[in-house]
Amino acid sequence: MTETLDRPINGHPVVAVDLLKPRREEAEPDAQAPAVEAVDLPDNPLADWLTVPDAPVLPAWARSRASIVANAQALARLTWWHSRYHAVRVPKYLVKTVLLAARGFYRAAVGIWPTLSAQDHTAAVKALRAQAKARPEDVELAVRLQLAHAARTRTRRWRFGTAAVGVTAAAVGVALADPLLQAGVASAVTVPLAYLGRGKETRLLDEGAPPLRVDMSAQQLNDALRAAGLLKSGRAGDDEKDAPRVSCTMGPVRDGRGWAVIFDLPRGGGKTASDVLAKREVIAQELGVDEIQVIMSRVRAAQGGNAGRVSMWVADDDPYLGTPNPSPLEKADTFSVWEPIPFGQDARGNRITVPIMWQSMFFGGLPRRGKTFTQRLMTAAGLLDAWVRHYIADGKGGADWMPMRAVAHRLVMGAEDDAIEALKAMLQELLTEMERRFALLRELPASICPEGKLTPEIMRKYNLPVIFVTIDELQEYFTAMEKDDREEVINNLCRVARRGPAAGFISNFASQRPDAESVPPKLREIITIRYSTQVVDKTSSDMVLGKGKAAQGADASVLSEEHKGVGVLVTGPASYVTVRADLMDGTVFAQLCQKGRKLREEAGQLTGDAAGDVTAAADAQGITVPPIVSDVLEVMRHSPRMFTPDLLNGLVNLDEDTYGDFNAEILAKELEAAGVKRVSKQVKISGSNGAGYQRRDIEAAVPAEILLG
Repeated sequence: MTETLDRPINGHPVVAVDLLKPRREEAEPDAQAPAVEAVDLPDNPLADWLTVPDAPVLPAWARSRASIVANAQALARLTWWHSRYHAVRVPKYLVKTVLLAARGFYRAAVGIWPTLSAQDHTAAVKALRAQAKARPEDVELAVRLQLAHAARTRTRRWRFGTAAVGVTAAAVGVALADPLLQAGVASAVTVPLAYLGRGKETRLLDEGAPPLRVDMSAQQLNDALRAAGLLKSGRAGDDEKDAPRVSCTMGPVRDGRGWAVIFDLPRGGGKTASDVLAKREVIAQELGVDEIQVIMSRVRAAQGGNAGRVSMWVADDDPYLGTPNPSPLEKADTFSVWEPIPFGQDARGNRITVPIMWQSMFFGGLPRRGKTFTQRLMTAAGLLDAWVRHYIADGKGGADWMPMRAVAHRLVMGAEDDAIEALKAMLQELLTEMERRFALLRELPASICPEGKLTPEIMRKYNLPVIFVTIDELQEYFTAMEKDDREEVINNLCRVARRGPAAGFISNFASQRPDAESVPPKLREIITIRYSTQVVDKTSSDMVLGKGKAAQGADASVLSEEHKGVGVLVTGPASYVTVRADLMDGTVFAQLCQKGRKLREEAGQLTGDAAGDVTAAADAQGITVPPIVSDVLEVMRHSPRMFTPDLLNGLVNLDEDTYGDFNAEILAKELEAAGVKRVSKQVKISGSNGAGYQRRDIEAAVPAEILLG
């Protein structure tokens, strides 16, 4: 039987021949023979060439422009390093040259002395003298001795004389010559003498070694994998070369500021690429580096890989330290969230972008590691898109998200009782809007809405802006809620994260303690994009990034305290990268908020809380509102009235440096100086009376043109 295969080779059809059946051309002489037969027989010298793809003709470092540039830059850095290394040792080299020249002069003198002293005649004179002593009566022998001695002394005199005249003439000539010529003559004499004075082990120049943390070779790689238990050792008595070894399909080669290699594990060992990723720390130790310097990933079939192929890059030093890069959004005038958001750079300096449409995001990690700064990068992109509506909740209630009052359709600050009620109301509003959108999308014809999802055209035609749902410090809300409220909020968040993306909802959640109590698994597990800064252990890393991610190599516990703004980004079941996030400080973020407000005013998309926020309106018009008034309004955002102790606590939480020493008397004095006139010093809340403030009294201190505008 003969069967034509689907994949042609070298442009010819390939047939598989059943060797148990007679050849078709023998059975059917008139049948057309195939162009090429891929028959793996010993007598077919082309069998291997027909079944093995062509091997690349270029070396690994020359197969891409990026690799050529990286190696050229590495050569330039190496040349520059060697130049500086030897330049600072020039005085040492000069002293060594003089010493070698002195030794060379001595060797030259020793070598030329037999010629100057006519030692070639000495042997004959000594022989004649010995004969003359033995036969003193031989007159002829005595005459021969005298003649030989005279010839020796005469030769020695003219040789010494010639040498003396030549040296004297050269010395006088050099002394009277130009200094530049003197230096040239000195070099012309010194260099040959130094060369003559060298020894077999003597080197004029020191052997400088470039400052590489690791100098990888195939042997080192095999030794490291064998020590990690990923390769079998040779049998007792066997040569080490007979032990199983990896097959390097590329490298090791220099790649930027590190070494790159792609290798296949040997078959028969029972180890896979996943086993290699799980041994990252051990491999790093065997290579003599920190595990943060070892970047490994599987090479999938789409890239020509298999289950045993691993791509490894080992950096010369920590690739995540140094001055962070400012976000490109800082200088952008507008941005579309339908495009991937610039996020940061990986270890090799490659730009990392994150597509967020149809996605949900979760940020976790220890405090003060840049988690909120990184989370705000996503929100910042949405600020520059006028067709993005922001719903913000900050469980901490600090200053990080305060600038969003200029833009946010809803802004919930803090985790007090009134803030929790505001959060619940915000989620109900989101669910109502989500259901309204799905009802609209279902009614649209397939020609307009082919996938049942929001599109840029539908967004503008039906005024359905993309909705960013940003909640920071989730654990603050969950720990402050009663059980029933907690379950209600969790269920609503799950609905938004699970169904919302198709309607244009983008969830952006963050928590410091992503455990089962603070962020339930049923919410975490439906998040598609995850990012974790440093955590304490692999278990905590898996809580943020997903179960089993640390074993695959996505482990945020390897990060250290110095890695601020650095985290592990997981974008899919098998896709992760350690990223040094772009820097966007609070000042830049506040400027983008004001820019976002202007964009929305021009597009008619300034809605909700931002449209009625008097402080944000004052900032937008360049009118100064006393800081104490602005901060008190922020704390009282969800409350028409508030007791003084609660107001003081809120102010301290907002800015501890400014309000840490405030008491009731200082607060009253500062507000009075800012123009606040209290109608009553007592307020009634939930049936209880106490000293406090009315929000309307604080708003009355805002300039009238803001309220009228």
